[in-house]
Amino acid sequence: MASSGEERRSSSPGRAGTGTEPAPMADAAQLDTAEDFEVLEEEEEEEEEDLSELPPLEDVGRPPAPPREGAQPLEQGRGDAAEDPQEWVDVLGSGLLKKKTLVPGQGVDTRPRKGQDVTIRLKATLENGSVVEENPALTFTLGDCDVVQALDLCVQLLEMGETALIMSDAKYCYGSQGRSPDIPPNAALTLEVELLAAQDGPDLELLSGKEKIELANRKRERGNFFYQQADYVLAINSYDIALKIIASSSKVDFSPDEEAELLDVKVKCLNNLAASQLKLDHYEAALKSCNLVLEHQPGNIKALFRKGKVLAQQGEYRQAIPILKSALKLEPSNKTIHAELSKLVKKHTDQKNVETEMYRKMLGNPSAAGTPRKCKDKLPWSIPWKWLFGATAIALGGVALSVVIAARN
Repeated sequence: MASSGEERRSSSPGRAGTGTEPAPMADAAQLDTAEDFEVLEEEEEEEEEDLSELPPLEDVGRPPAPPREGAQPLEQGRGDAAEDPQEWVDVLGSGLLKKKTLVPGQGVDTRPRKGQDVTIRLKATLENGSVVEENPALTFTLGDCDVVQALDLCVQLLEMGETALIMSDAKYCYGSQGRSPDIPPNAALTLEVELLAAQDGPDLELLSGKEKIELANRKRERGNFFYQQADYVLAINSYDIALKIIASSSKVDFSPDEEAELLDVKVKCLNNLAASQLKLDHYEAALKSCNLVLEHQPGNIKALFRKGKVLAQQGEYRQAIPILKSALKLEPSNKTIHAELSKLVKKHTDQKNVETEMYRKMLGNPSAAGTPRKCKDKLPWSIPWKWLFGATAIALGGVALSVVIAARN
């Protein structure tokens, strides 16, 4: 396990979460303030910024970074390393992520495995040679997306004691948003990495309540970072890991306060998981996440709000409206809920009008066009007048004949 200082470095903003500079640490504090998007109005702002249109991390449609200008001087500055006959290894076969050994390690059998906690020495530079990251002992869980993907993918190829250069396209580092203030958008990075140690991760069953809370919170905060970067798939991955940590069995007794805090972390993870699933249009999964929150906290406003939004997206306005009304009753001044509810009421009214018109066309018009006309043809006043006149004359003649016969008798 990493020390507390190392853990703070590994969870600092940026896809790597490896910063040691004061600025990234300040960003981490801001992220913690809005960790689970407590203010629903903030979500409205995110929608206005149209974060949903930002490409995810694995968007293969993005063009590769321009040719590196700083890579060659960096190699030349290494003296004997530049003359090393060892060739670059194309890790993914796309040319976007390459690895080259500078100092050989202790053998293939010493490579770390996914799920292990690894410690590395890291130095990251931009194409112009500017150092943007330097960490003598960065510890993270391999394969958990705790760091940039370039490290997650390449460190598992390192042998113990090996030092290597990793040249990575921006998509496997900090992407189109970069990391303020030192890494610009779409910046490729060169990473010098030395594998120092690797050990199995902690036994979750033996973690104390405090340790389990801290570990789950680190994964949750990493998910929050990915959410803010619009990497919703990776956000879901981090929230799932946090939830598995919380749900794991334990051989250690927790205090009531620790149990309550674990439940609080679980609810935050589920709420943020639902938000991420909603961004990806995974409506059934988001609905399940909301329902799990409401099982623990029936009056959770964010869960009610998101459940209403999920049902609305599915066209279930009749079910969504009372749920949003319940959320509004709990927080009458919330403008976001007001706006969403008003929008749904209008959509529901329009939906009912459309259905009414459809039924009228299907059932009303044929009977209106046919049946009344047939009935009208059978009415007494529709009988020809000539026929009536003839019938009346015959009747009068019959009466007169009867009178004459009676007189003769």
